[in-house]
Amino acid sequence: MPLTDTQIRNAQPLDREYKLADSGGLYLLITPAKGRLWRLKYRSDGREKKLALGAYPEVGLADARKRRDQAREQLAAGKDPAREKQLAKYRAKVSANNTFGEIAQEFIDKRRREGMSSSTATKSEYYIARMGASFGRLPIAEITAPDVLAVLRRIETTNHYETARRVLQLAGRVFRYAVATARLTNDPTYALKGALTAPQSKHYGAITDAQGAGNLLRAIDGYEGSFITKQAMLLSPHVFVRPGELRHAEWADLDLDAGVWAIPAEKMKMRKAHHVPLSRQSVEIFKAIYAITGPTGFVFPSMRTRTRPMSENTINAGLRRLGFTGDEMTAHGFRAMASTLLNESGHWSPDAIERALAHGDSDKVRAAYHRGAHWQERVAMAQWWSDYLDMLRKGAEILPFDRQRAG
Repeated sequence: MPLTDTQIRNAQPLDREYKLADSGGLYLLITPAKGRLWRLKYRSDGREKKLALGAYPEVGLADARKRRDQAREQLAAGKDPAREKQLAKYRAKVSANNTFGEIAQEFIDKRRREGMSSSTATKSEYYIARMGASFGRLPIAEITAPDVLAVLRRIETTNHYETARRVLQLAGRVFRYAVATARLTNDPTYALKGALTAPQSKHYGAITDAQGAGNLLRAIDGYEGSFITKQAMLLSPHVFVRPGELRHAEWADLDLDAGVWAIPAEKMKMRKAHHVPLSRQSVEIFKAIYAITGPTGFVFPSMRTRTRPMSENTINAGLRRLGFTGDEMTAHGFRAMASTLLNESGHWSPDAIERALAHGDSDKVRAAYHRGAHWQERVAMAQWWSDYLDMLRKGAEILPFDRQRAG
């Protein structure tokens, strides 16, 4: 006959184990140490097996019968309940260890090994941190689309719409990495397409007219702040690389005798090595800095430690100190200045200008051709551009340039 709660409560331990049978293979094992353990006897693949279902009274009679029925359903489906229980424990353990934060860091570390620049990796870690420490501790397999959206909504409440968009993009990559490494079945951010407020596109502040460029260059000449900051601002218009590429310049990348700055692929946005021909003026600026920060390490180190480059806000802060607002001029704006004025000059081919700006070319054959075909033109253009900047800084009359003399 089936067991009753009264029978179970009245069962006393003996000097040996004994069983109180219920039904369907379920029984309660009474041990000499006063243990009352639920067990299920069943057969799988022709062998008799036992499955532990918990201890009484934590697991009552009704719950034990439910667990028995679930196990019998698994048997009917051709599954071994004991094996399914082991798998469930394993999955729970894996899930607990595979938190979003741990997998996100694993993904970023992988990208570092693949050539991600240190600045991009740092930004990625910043975006992950914006999701919150509590979110980072969640098992990634338990995170749903509403969980992610709640985090993004908090970021949006501070009007940081672009940050929310970037956090969503990076989170999606982390989830897809978890899918690819068999720790997740699907990416929950896929369902969030169109959920965020679209950020208003904002261009980098840039001075792109000759007169304004001259005023800016004269202002930089009169800068009275940090020497290294001033040299970075003096160099920026001449080389017009991306601010991150300038900040991470190292003396090992420079050949001042040959007048070439070789930027490794891992420091480039497009992950392709880039060579910058240096004008006489650029070389002179580098030599002035060399006396302070050379011969090894970063050309423009942080004020706190030489093991790190200057802050990404240093040049922008210098421009603000000179009185230029963010809408007027930014560190990135030197690229727009060069692009606009070089193209307007009519002296240089658009392809040479694009190569100087290190813009990507989706056609690999075309890109390889342009790297070689326009080098000499870029060398001539670099010197012409520096001479032109000197003329603008002095406020001299802008004269047409003789293209034949450019080589």
